[in-house]
Amino acid sequence: MNANPSYINLYRTGELRKRITSLNNMLGKCELCPRLCQVNRLQGELGFCRAGAQLQISSAFPHFGEEAPLVGTGGSGTIFFTHCNLRCLFCQNYDISHQGNGETISSEQLAHIMHTLQERGCHNINLVTPTHYLPQIIAALPSAIDGGLHIPLVYNCGGYESLEIIKLLDGIIDIYMPDVKCADRGVAEQYTQAPDYPEVVKGVVKEMHRQAGDLHINEGGMAERGLLIRHLVMPQGLAGTRDIMHFIASEISCNSYVNIMNQYRPEYKSCNFPELNRAITRREYDEAIACAHAEGLSKGFS
Repeated sequence: MNANPSYINLYRTGELRKRITSLNNMLGKCELCPRLCQVNRLQGELGFCRAGAQLQISSAFPHFGEEAPLVGTGGSGTIFFTHCNLRCLFCQNYDISHQGNGETISSEQLAHIMHTLQERGCHNINLVTPTHYLPQIIAALPSAIDGGLHIPLVYNCGGYESLEIIKLLDGIIDIYMPDVKCADRGVAEQYTQAPDYPEVVKGVVKEMHRQAGDLHINEGGMAERGLLIRHLVMPQGLAGTRDIMHFIASEISCNSYVNIMNQYRPEYKSCNFPELNRAITRREYDEAIACAHAEGLSKGFS
């Protein structure tokens, strides 16, 4: 594994502290995501995501169900943060993202969790839905680095990100792992309450690739740096898989690592929508794979 992740270099130069200050300043008028709620979280105001000034997590553990280049023998050191800046009606972790079930911790405690996961043999620190807690998460890094943290950071997000904020993460994040959920504005508006999602995610993924490049996997089979894209196949082609695969191949890279996921199941409020109230069929998944192959994509799926 790379002995010198990018965030360590920023820490040594003092640049990391500057980024932390910039992010912390945003909590008083929150614009951490495209919602631009502008609420004062330091004074207890809550925006769309419902996250406050204090960091909340639901769990932290070595995860063996992630993509193979993240898991290895020791697992991915996964930290699930509560709340979310999307309101996906089909969310499969709604108890965490919508209901906010979890515990409040400090940045110092988060640093300790990161270090503990590394000591347990995890190959990376996998930050799940970190968008709305970025100031508190990045503030944990100096203490974590002083404690010996040296494994890659994975930014595991829903793809609805502020381009300005992603640019602030340049040199901090080693592996970007965004969802690319859907290609149609109408679908995005109805099921995620974010009609601009398709345009936003495209700009964000381009910037992530500019920073980190294609996913680099070392001789041991572990990811060290780069972009890993997730795409969940949905019933009746609602995700717009064909358009998304074309975008990835033509505007990102034909060498992109794309996990085309088949585990959609009706959860949360999806039962209220007949088109969402079933699992996908084998034929729907095979068609999604065929779309990827037709665009020249081949990494990350069978």
